[in-house]
Amino acid sequence: MALAERPGNRVAQAARWLRENFHQPLKIDKLASSVGMSISSLHHHFKAVTAMTPMQYQKQLRLNEARRLMRVEKLDAGTAGYRVGYQSASQFSREYSRFYGQSPARDTRQLAVGTDS
Repeated sequence: MALAERPGNRVAQAARWLRENFHQPLKIDKLASSVGMSISSLHHHFKAVTAMTPMQYQKQLRLNEARRLMRVEKLDAGTAGYRVGYQSASQFSREYSRFYGQSPARDTRQLAVGTDS
């Protein structure tokens, strides 16, 4: 019982929720409450375990899933971005470019011609 109360286990619960619900809006106060932590404690311990804030973690999950949708399911960037929870195509494109170093369209084109590295 005491092991379940450790911050690392609570962070694992939060990370699991984020993986299962990355497409939903993140309400950090509700997430912290659901794992029995304060907002500041969740941020501190989550970053210690994952080297990211919960929001950064969610963003990475969204971008990875959108990239998979574009590559495997052949969705266009707007549809993939919307499906993973972005409300704005321009925000999705900006964040994708920042994370992967190129636009979603260019990234997908590179894969199509076999120059993906």
